Amino acid sequence: MSPPASPLQLSVVDVAGPEEHDKPAITKTTTTATTTTVAQDASIDDVAPAPLRPALSRSRTMTTTAEIDSTITKPGSVKINVTGAFIVDPDTATPKNGRGSPTTHHETSDIRLPNHTAVVSHIAVDIGGSLIKLVYFSREVDQTDPGGRLTFQIFETDRIDDCVEFMRDLRDRQAKLTGSRPSDLAVMATGGGAYKFYDKIRDALGVDVSREDEMECLIIGEIFLSAARSSQLPQTNPLGLDFFITEIPREVFTYSETEPMHFVGPREAIYPYLLVNIGSGVSMLKVTGPRAFERVGGTSLGGGTLWGLLSLLTGARTFDEMLEQAGRGDNTHVDMLVGDIYGQDYGKIGLKSTTIASSFGRVFKMKKDAEAAALADGFDPAHGHPLPRGAGFNDGDIARSLLYAVSNNIGQIALLQSQLHNLSDIYFGGSFIRGHRQTMNTLSYAIKFWSKGAKQAYFLRHEGYLGAVGAFLKRQPKNWGRRGSLENVAGLDDLQEWRKQRAKEEAVASPS
Repeated sequence: MSPPASPLQLSVVDVAGPEEHDKPAITKTTTTATTTTVAQDASIDDVAPAPLRPALSRSRTMTTTAEIDSTITKPGSVKINVTGAFIVDPDTATPKNGRGSPTTHHETSDIRLPNHTAVVSHIAVDIGGSLIKLVYFSREVDQTDPGGRLTFQIFETDRIDDCVEFMRDLRDRQAKLTGSRPSDLAVMATGGGAYKFYDKIRDALGVDVSREDEMECLIIGEIFLSAARSSQLPQTNPLGLDFFITEIPREVFTYSETEPMHFVGPREAIYPYLLVNIGSGVSMLKVTGPRAFERVGGTSLGGGTLWGLLSLLTGARTFDEMLEQAGRGDNTHVDMLVGDIYGQDYGKIGLKSTTIASSFGRVFKMKKDAEAAALADGFDPAHGHPLPRGAGFNDGDIARSLLYAVSNNIGQIALLQSQLHNLSDIYFGGSFIRGHRQTMNTLSYAIKFWSKGAKQAYFLRHEGYLGAVGAFLKRQPKNWGRRGSLENVAGLDDLQEWRKQRAKEEAVASPS
């Protein structure tokens, strides 16, 4: 039984109705770059033509500038300095900056890195069953400071050719403005498509493609040694979800009808927690430390389920259209509620009259009544079915009912897993959520309802990019450990030797 019902790359900061999120159909566009003189330390977007520059035109009401007192050093990577990092909103002093390709829709805000100056020569893609999430670093346009930003793009997986073409454009621009060879760009790939499309990406771009473990990219922090502090304990370098939780201000938030968006500041003590990653299917991971995680469960009823069934039941053809329909719908027209059965609340067991007793529970009787009425009006069933499929049912009502059904199922399984493993904090990620208010409210309410307020659901503004960002932060260039590449971080051999020594010490310290 579901909790009471409440009366999409999309950004969660768009708290206006889903009708604002209409997206144009994805079309393939060819852009010809012109020769441009740029500074030596420029980056990809410095020479991006106007059509390839992202416009941040949607209205937001919050400011996001915040100071962070730490930096992140990626293992084997150029050092990413996140001091002062913030999420870009149009009402900040940060100007509108170029973003990628007209073949994708603009899903989330960039993350501004005002103090990062080192060269970044790789991009990352998380290729799932339904969507491709891409992350790359770009320099600021018309800015006096030397920083840049992480930029986010999304493609449907069946448009893999458009994604490859977009990466080719990034490769060529990087080569032009740095004087490097096109093959110097590296692609960090994760998700199932990292294997399925490995040859396609490598052959089309002529670059190194590194396939990274999907679960590691979602979660873990790698361990590295600081040459300057080799006698100290190793530090933790957050990847994926850990990165967003600990380093980016105004990224993590809670959601409810009474308080639609309450931001949770970065914090150091984040373990343990449960990550519920909702893509085409759902994976649930118990995380107890930077490198301590396990998949504890999941369900096949995820975003792909909603997408597939609504494509059959409604006229929507994109996931965003389906979410827009759900935003306009009323599930009580198709769902059977406790009030439909009892005529009132069932207070003895704590069920309100608005609690969903059966998803789509009203449909059979309504359809049967409509058929009987049609026969009474003289309709001859020999000439066909008395009602076309879906007749008498609003697409929005169907969309919202199914959205609640899938979300409630995920929420209840997540709650059961958190109880089984004694976890209070539950983070929801994945491209299923897409900043959609009904989805977040349903998941949040489900956790609160079934846990009696003992557990908390958290959401992220970049919820669909956990894996892509994790892969981006795992880059290990060929010059790893050379001067300037890691800024006082020891080489990989030292890291491996430290791990061996640490394992020996732990074995000696452990009781027999």
